[in-house]
Amino acid sequence: MARARFIPRRQSDLTFTLFIDSEEAWFWTVQCHRLKADGARLSQGVGDVVRPCEPLDVLKAVEDLYRRRFLKSDHLKVLSDYGQQLLVPDYRREAEYRAAKLWRESHEKLGKVLLAKGIVERISRYGGISSN
Repeated sequence: MARARFIPRRQSDLTFTLFIDSEEAWFWTVQCHRLKADGARLSQGVGDVVRPCEPLDVLKAVEDLYRRRFLKSDHLKVLSDYGQQLLVPDYRREAEYRAAKLWRESHEKLGKVLLAKGIVERISRYGGISSN
């Protein structure tokens, strides 16, 4: 009896679902890395929703913004801390005001990069441009 062969789908055959904005992309990236650290094996095109990138693409965009000095270490700390909690800092709370400002600056810059790469629909929920 012939053995069934696995033939992966081509990228052109997949229908991608863009992220709404850079925050959604960031939280997805953090969750993917958390799953990977817990031992999961992630493959593109396997889940219910097919995304237009790998988690590493979002991390590389953040790293590139940092290397070009558009983001500072404070931005990275806020992205990391609140990303791990899957929370957006609340500017209405005095203790989180500075973090909320850094979060917003980070996502406005990251959103522009991800929009240019065709990963997000709009720059940010803070009034960025829409691709539609």
